[in-house]
Amino acid sequence: MNVLAEWIELVCRELGVDPATVDRDALLDLTKEVAHGVARPAAPLTAYVLGLAQGAGSAPQDALERVVALAQEWERTAGAGE
Repeated sequence: MNVLAEWIELVCRELGVDPATVDRDALLDLTKEVAHGVARPAAPLTAYVLGLAQGAGSAPQDALERVVALAQEWERTAGAGE
């Protein structure tokens, strides 16, 4: 098992989260898109907000994909008005 998998397993156990519900690759893709398309500090904040929304039951089923799309759109249009 690699360090990342061990860490996620440990954190899930500590917080009472089923590790099977953590889509590590999708979350890493999300943070990559946000870090490169919006701003690096926005990546962990976005992941945190997504987690809050999912924990509260207010996130739509496709929330992760929608946020990735927002970051990609942000990157395309952020400089459009300059």
